[in-house]
Formats: sequence, C-alpha cells, structure tokens
Amino acid sequence: MPIHVNTKETLNGDFMEFRAPSAAAELNARGLEYLTKNLSDPKAGSQLFVSLREQLGNCVESYPDWHPILSHPEQSRTIHVSSITQVKQYEGIDHNTLFVRGFVTCPYSKDMSDKLVERVNAITGLSAWHLDGPLYSDHAYPVVVEALDVELEADGTIRSRDALAWCAEQLVKGARDAQVAETWWNMRRHILGSPHGSRSSLIVNQFTGGHMRKFLEAFNDSGMYGPIKEWLLDMLSEKKRKKISETLIEAALNQRDKLGNSFEFELRGESCKAEIRDTFGDGEELSIRVTIGESDLVTSGFFYQKSNTLQVSDPNGKRVLAEKFL
Repeated sequence: MPIHVNTKETLNGDFMEFRAPSAAAELNARGLEYLTKNLSDPKAGSQLFVSLREQLGNCVESYPDWHPILSHPEQSRTIHVSSITQVKQYEGIDHNTLFVRGFVTCPYSKDMSDKLVERVNAITGLSAWHLDGPLYSDHAYPVVVEALDVELEADGTIRSRDALAWCAEQLVKGARDAQVAETWWNMRRHILGSPHGSRSSLIVNQFTGGHMRKFLEAFNDSGMYGPIKEWLLDMLSEKKRKKISETLIEAALNQRDKLGNSFEFELRGESCKAEIRDTFGDGEELSIRVTIGESDLVTSGFFYQKSNTLQVSDPNGKRVLAEKFL
C-alpha cells in the first residue's frame, strides 16, 4: 500500500519566500503591538514607536554576528555572541524589540535601566538613553541602545560599504579559533541576520549579501578555517529536500517488517542506519530516523499508521550524498 505524504507542512519547513517589504511590515506591526498593547495610553506609545522606527529602521528578529550592537561590546574570544542576551554589558535587558540600528528594552527596575545606560555609553560607537514615555508597560523604564556608526541605505538596510567591512573583519577574526569551515547555507543567519532569504535580509540587501557570500566562500576555499563542514541543504529546492527524505524514510519503513525497529539497510550503494519507534506506545505514530555514516546524511519524520501518511523533516548533511537519493 503506498504511503501518502503530507504536502501541507514539513517539520522545520519554511514555505514562505522571503520578501523584504512584507517581512518588514509584519515585524513592524508585531513590534508595535508588543510594545503598546499593555499601556494605559496605547496611542502615546504608538507615537513613541513611530519615532523609534524613523530613527532606528525596521524591526528585525536577530542581528548578524558582525553587527556593532553585538561586536562593539568587548567579549571573550571563547564566547560566540549571536544575541543581545549574551552580551554582559547589556545585563538587565528585558522585553526587547530589535531594529536595524539598535534596540529598545523595557526593564521594570529604574536602577537596572540607569546602570544599563551607563555601561552602554562607555562603549565606543554605541549610545543609550531613557525614553520620555512608557513602552511595553506603564511600570517599565524603557532604554534605547543605538549603534551610532550604522547608516541606512534608501531601502532601509545597512550601508553596503560598512556592512561589508564589519562582516569581513568578523570572518577573519573567527578564523584563528576555527576547526572547520562552515558553508554559506550553514552561516546565512549569522551573516545576514533574520528574517533572511537566500542572500538578503532586512539588514543587508542582495548586493551586500551577495558579496558577503563571496567573502565566505573565498575564505573557505583558502583553507583558512579548515575542512568544510556541510550540514544545511537549503541550496536544494524544497521539493528536492522533501524527495530525499521521503526516499530514505519510505525505504526504512519498507524494511521494518523484516528487520525490526533498529537496523541497517543498503540503498543506492550506501549503508543506511534506521531507528524506528512507536512515539506514544499506542501504535498511532511512528518516529523514524535514518542516518548514513557519521551524520554524513541525516533525516527524520513521522508515519501515521491509521491514515498511512508520512510527514518528513528536511535532510541535513553532504550535498553530493543527498543528491544520490533524488
């Protein structure tokens, strides 16, 4: 009996193509609601938010590692900082909303907000100040942290020459302690920020992102970081990624009756290890994981026995190996 594949959703799936204007509109609306819905005077809060948007740019979900908000505060070389919550100088931040040029945070302690402003203003290139009115809560003490050197292009992204210079500095800095080279598909979120597309985000446009990719790939090819580690397969289309996972998991399910719940099987010249378990012990849902080599290729999914339906995750691993299962 053929297995029906759930085409409406996949585990960790992303079906929406990235479009900057719609992404910005959605995040700005979300940021406005988050910062004003609990206020006694939401209209005044909305005016404050609009003022912040004009000064700091669009709302974003996360910063690239090279962004001055993350890179200007001095940090230990042994710590990889990819979020403002990891920056010790930002201790006490709470209820945060990020923008392209900086962020607003709304702690409930005035003493904490005063100390935050003092610490940030001691960092070259950053500035912090108290807002005149409330955001998030009438009882909060909102503080704005701004990266003074960040200038925006007409499209709202960071000026290309600055972003490229900061990105190159960060990539070179990371080489000294690197053990492996990461592909563009592994590193996009750390280089572009989020939300992002294949080579652009609300923080960098396609021209800038394209050159950042060239930087990374040139450094990878030089051997500066070490051997290249492949993991994400986002360079393949969603249809192809799904097909790879379906091929492996369906093959494992077809072998289950003969080999049990943990076994090895061969498919297209590769030795595959399958692990299958009854998720809840009631026979309704099976969890399946297929691995080739030492995580050279990995995928997983769920099989719903009553409806004979398969739901799969994206595969991860080496591209050349993955393409054998298309």
